[in-house]
Amino acid sequence: MRRFLIPALLIASPAVAQPPLFNPAGYRIAHYRAPVRQAPAGVGRIAPAAAAQLVPGRDALFIDVLPSEGGHREADGRWRLAEPHESIPGAHWFPETGRGDLAPGIGPWFAQRVARLTHGRRDAMLILFCRADCWMGWNAARRLRAAGYSNVWWLAEGTDGWSDLKRPLSRIEPDGGIMP
Repeated sequence: MRRFLIPALLIASPAVAQPPLFNPAGYRIAHYRAPVRQAPAGVGRIAPAAAAQLVPGRDALFIDVLPSEGGHREADGRWRLAEPHESIPGAHWFPETGRGDLAPGIGPWFAQRVARLTHGRRDAMLILFCRADCWMGWNAARRLRAAGYSNVWWLAEGTDGWSDLKRPLSRIEPDGGIMP
C-alpha cells in the first residue's frame, strides 16, 4: 500500500483578515446589525415598556439614529431621502449619527442640534435608539455620554421594541433639515 503525503499548504486554509469591529475610540464601525449585550459605560438601558410611559419632548428627548437608508446629504446640507422613515412619535431623527466613524459635518450638526433641543442642559433625559440588535443607538448613546450628558438612556430594542408593544410609529424627517 502506498501512502501519499499531501503538502500541508494544500490542506490549511489561509487566514482571512477580518476588518476590525471597533475603531480606536471604542465605537462600533462594522457589522452594525448584531446583538448588543450591554449599554455603554455610564449609559442606562431602558425597556420599551418604560420608555412608552414617557412623553417625548416633555419627559425625555427621544433620538432616532437610524441611517437614511438609500438616502444621502446634499452639498447644501439638505437630506435627500430614498424612502420615508417611521419612528417613535415625537422623536428627533439624526440620520448617520450612530455610525462609529462619522462623515464630515455630521458630528457638529448632531452636537449643535442636541444642545439646542436640550436648551444646553447636560442633565436632560436622552433616549437613543435605532432598531433591535443595532449598534448605532449604542454608538450614539456613548457619544452623547462622552460629550458630557449625564442622563443618557439606550433603548436597545429601538423601533422594533416599540412596535412589539403595539405602539404606533409615525413618519418623521431628519431633524433640523439643513446641516452646517
